[in-house]
Amino acid sequence: MKGQMMDFPLTLPPLLRRAETYFGDQEIVTRMPDKSFHRYTFRDMARRAKQLAVGLEGLGLKKGDRVATLCWNHYQHLEAYFGIPCGGFVLHTLNLRLHPTDIAYIAKHGGDKAVIVDKSLIPLLDTFREHTDIEHVLVVEDSYEDLLAGASADDWTEPDLDEWDAAAMCYTSGTTGRPKGVVYAHRSTVLHALGVASLSPLGERVSEEDTLLPVVPMFHANAWGYPYLAAMLGSKLVFPGPFLDPESLLEDFVAEQVTWTAGVPTIWLGMLQMLDANPGKWDLSHMKGMLVGGSAVPRSMIAGYKERHGLRVVQGWGMTETSPVASVSDMIGDLRNADADTQYDFIAMAGVPLPLVELRVMAEGKEVPWDAESMGELEVRGPWVASAYYDDDELNDRWTDDGWFRTGDIVSMHPKGFIQIKDRSKDVIKSGGEWISSVELENRIMGHPAVAEAAVIAMPHEKWSERPLAVVVFKEGQSATEEQLREHLTGQCAKWWIPDRFEFVEEIPKTAVGKFKKTALREQFADVRAEAPAEAPVAG
Repeated sequence: MKGQMMDFPLTLPPLLRRAETYFGDQEIVTRMPDKSFHRYTFRDMARRAKQLAVGLEGLGLKKGDRVATLCWNHYQHLEAYFGIPCGGFVLHTLNLRLHPTDIAYIAKHGGDKAVIVDKSLIPLLDTFREHTDIEHVLVVEDSYEDLLAGASADDWTEPDLDEWDAAAMCYTSGTTGRPKGVVYAHRSTVLHALGVASLSPLGERVSEEDTLLPVVPMFHANAWGYPYLAAMLGSKLVFPGPFLDPESLLEDFVAEQVTWTAGVPTIWLGMLQMLDANPGKWDLSHMKGMLVGGSAVPRSMIAGYKERHGLRVVQGWGMTETSPVASVSDMIGDLRNADADTQYDFIAMAGVPLPLVELRVMAEGKEVPWDAESMGELEVRGPWVASAYYDDDELNDRWTDDGWFRTGDIVSMHPKGFIQIKDRSKDVIKSGGEWISSVELENRIMGHPAVAEAAVIAMPHEKWSERPLAVVVFKEGQSATEEQLREHLTGQCAKWWIPDRFEFVEEIPKTAVGKFKKTALREQFADVRAEAPAEAPVAG
């Protein structure tokens, strides 16, 4: 016996109609290049998104053609998020922070036929366009507006879309080889938005009464799905434009009464320093939470925001291959009533999986127990997890024979179901046959009051194979010695985990998405070896 439900495809046009119909008067605010604020509504956005769809068809583009964006976070980029897939085309966001050679490869490999580009980024486009198949260039400030002016929203008709049709493409940042393409379906995009909307991290659920400011770029992993989440729930949206410095963001938070924001830890580490240096300058009492992901969140940052500024950090985990949100820290069960220190411990983990996302941890072909200690590689599956890379069969060994995606993250699982990220498989340090988590070491070093940032890499050791080297950036006007840092770590981790060497630098290189660029650090310190023998690693 089968159910008798309607065959209603999960596509983005109903999401656009919902935003227009029920939340038409809700505001969308953008910080413009002159730092003024542009304002319009979801009704305006829906009209212009339909005009974009009609205009692209008028250019001769066909269903399934890829339309790239090379833009900061602003309202025209939001129009592209809806207008392109709702026209039957495929949204392809280009990461403007990548090297032009990588962007050229991505645009060429993705088959982009057109690009929507900010005027300020035309010089970047000019460095790689000749190596692509891009035929149409729509400059946000002029030719894009001309295209919309020549098209009528009344001429838009919903295309015949299957929920499995491609809605968008994103490429990984290429830190472990050439960038890899992930194609999101309409179905997976809608389900991802529903999955994110289903959570109430730390007791707060996002709703129409909220104001969301995604700091995470719209050119990276679909801004974690927050533009679609806001349209689904009717939340006000605020876009920061190109101004991602802490002071500008704090101005936005205050001026627009932002309740939820989202971005990578490096953004919030800099903002915490600014708040600490200027207590009481910004009234952030309206903020409910800061969604942080992309790399591990230092426990000291979580505690610092809450104890000194009353702000709550919510950590999440995901990848381009998981659309990207797969887990979020939520105080489930008795944790809601736990003391602050216990809650900080769990918020510092990578959370519990969203509904419909399943995970397992594998080592040597077997699942490891969820005992908070046993480590292995995290594998995931779910309706918004990729099943293959686009047009790249050589890389499809990332999937197991029984359909799980190998993430490359080395983790342990807490008995309560929280993911504890220990390292990337390429970054874990193997010392004397035992693993040392660079992520845990980094977080504990950053717990020192003088440390702003810390990255840990492996250096070769004749006896133990590898030993940890810590690269440290101090907060402005502060410092510490190697011995003081070692003393700080003593008692927080096994003695043999403590780095044999510390290097003090002005800045740690970062990837295009704000993560520590450990490949560059390995090159910089390639000739460094551990000089003194370390205490023998002992398990446990």
